[in-house]
Amino acid sequence: MSKIVTLGEIMLRLSPEGCERFVQSSGFRIIPGGGEANVAVSLANFGHDSVYVTKLPAHEIGQIALNSLRKYGVDTGHIVRGGERIGLYYAETGASMRPSKVIYDRAHSAMAEALPEDFDFDAVMEGAQWFHWSGITPAISDKAARVVRLACEAAVRHGVTVSVDLNFRKKLWTSEKAVSVMRPLMEYVDVCIGNEEDAQLCLGFKPDADVQAGRTDAAGYEGIFRRMAQEFGFKYVVSTLRESYSATHNGWKALIYDGKEFYQSKRYDIDPIVDRVGGGDSFSAGLIHGMLKWPGDQARALEFAVAASALKHTIGGDMSRVSEEEVLSLMGGNTNGRVQR
Repeated sequence: MSKIVTLGEIMLRLSPEGCERFVQSSGFRIIPGGGEANVAVSLANFGHDSVYVTKLPAHEIGQIALNSLRKYGVDTGHIVRGGERIGLYYAETGASMRPSKVIYDRAHSAMAEALPEDFDFDAVMEGAQWFHWSGITPAISDKAARVVRLACEAAVRHGVTVSVDLNFRKKLWTSEKAVSVMRPLMEYVDVCIGNEEDAQLCLGFKPDADVQAGRTDAAGYEGIFRRMAQEFGFKYVVSTLRESYSATHNGWKALIYDGKEFYQSKRYDIDPIVDRVGGGDSFSAGLIHGMLKWPGDQARALEFAVAASALKHTIGGDMSRVSEEEVLSLMGGNTNGRVQR
């Protein structure tokens, strides 16, 4: 399998039991997770040499996050220890018409304060086939944005394919700031992943589609995909298409464009959703795995990504715990949920 590098901030998620509200809960569960860390775990589950890069404080709380990666076989050899705190976020799980809610407590975390000299990205990228990052990482601080740029530069020097999940987070930065930081970073990117909101708020593009009303036909995205590919030189432009009927019922499909042809995946009706946090990350991991396993077959790669993500929605926590075999089974139409004996 391939060596795949991801870079980002792993945090500790603090959540009430079940669908309790913050104000009624007497205790929180500790759930490690974070965009690129979730991708790293999924890729390790698919059998890859999955390398995760971050900075974590050298105390027991930082060790919780480190152990959560090692547990699933992620290579943590390039994780730097230092800094004073690990990022936290509180997540309240919604139900029916009540949406889920996230509150961040990640300012001045070890990764947000990381410096370029903390990392040897030439050593990290040696022998790698793929490098993945998300728009969340440069959003946490200007220092982290500089680290992302250095990682991208090293990836290009070593001939590594680079993918980004745009992942706009309005609680971390404004659209104006995002555009000013993200657009220059796109020169390093081969595969751009993001939904309609991400493309607009991070890059300034807006598709002709109304996701809130459930109108997510591929035709509404064709124009924007072409413009994005032409302006930034992307080899692939990919978007997930989520139809949100309630906090626990979503429609889920995706679209990919390779510069010549568009392909829209099959649609999954996910009801009920157990935990949608990390759904996009499992999609990114599935896409990376699919593109490496079936090079040139964008349709098959996309179907694998959508199926992997649909399965993640049925699993609690940030990280997906599904195998390639389980994803392939769902791709093949095995959706009845019968007990496997």
